[in-house]
Amino acid sequence: MPRFAANLSMLFNDVPFLERFGRAAAAGFKGVEYLFPYEYAPAELAERLQTHGLAQVLFNLPPGDFAAGERGLAALPGRESEFRESVDRAIEYARALGCPRLHAMAGLVTDESQRPRMRETYLENLRYSARRLAEHGLTLLIEPINTRSIPGYFINRQAEAHAILAELGEPNLRVQLDFFHAQIMEGDLTATFKRFQAGVGHIQIAGVPDRHEPDTGEVNYPYLFRLLDEAGYDGWIGCEYNPRGLTEDGLGWFVPWR
Repeated sequence: MPRFAANLSMLFNDVPFLERFGRAAAAGFKGVEYLFPYEYAPAELAERLQTHGLAQVLFNLPPGDFAAGERGLAALPGRESEFRESVDRAIEYARALGCPRLHAMAGLVTDESQRPRMRETYLENLRYSARRLAEHGLTLLIEPINTRSIPGYFINRQAEAHAILAELGEPNLRVQLDFFHAQIMEGDLTATFKRFQAGVGHIQIAGVPDRHEPDTGEVNYPYLFRLLDEAGYDGWIGCEYNPRGLTEDGLGWFVPWR
C-alpha cells in the first residue's frame, strides 16, 4: 500500500502553516513534507509532528532568495560558500525533525553559455552535500523540474538526473520522481519509473496539466499506485498539488488508499 505525505506548502492552505499539521493528520495522512521549514524553530515544528503523530519525510535546503525568484543554489558558480552553509542549516533541522531526506534545488540558468560551468559546480556541490548528509545517515535528493512550471531550471529530465547519480556514485544520492514534472517533459511514466526505479528516492504527484488533485487530468494515478506496489516501492508519495477548493473536499481520490 502506498504511503502518502501531505505537502503542507500547498495543501490545507486556507489556514496558517502551523495549523496544517493537525488538518493533515485528521484527514488520514501519516507523513508530511513542505518546501522550507526555516521560518520556524525546529522545536516548534517537532512539537507539531509529535502532537499529531506525523512523520517528516522531506523538505528542501535553503534555496537562496526565494522571494526574489531564486530557485536553489547547488548549480550556481560563486555561491559555493552560501550553499555549504545551507547544507549545515538543513542538517540541523533534519536531525531535530527526524527527517531522513533533503532536496537540494539546483537553481536557474540565466546564461546558456555558463551551463558547462554550472554543471561542474552542481556536481561538486552534490558530492560535498551528499557526503555531509551521509555523516548523519541522511539521503540527498535532486529533482528534474519541468520548464513550464520553472522556466530555466537547471535540470529537467529524469535521464539527466540519473546520469548524475551514476557519475557521482554517492550511495546516499537519489532522484525525486515527480510524475507531474515527468509527464510534462517526457511522458511514458510506466517505462520511466521501471527504467530508473533503483535510483528513485521519493515520488510526488499532481494532476496534469493543471496541478490539481491527482484524480483530474491525463494521468491514471490508480494504475501508477498499483504499479508502485507491484514494483515494491516502499518510499513515500508526496501530494504536491494545488487543491481546487478546500483540501478535504478534494480527497476522494485518497479514500481507497488511506
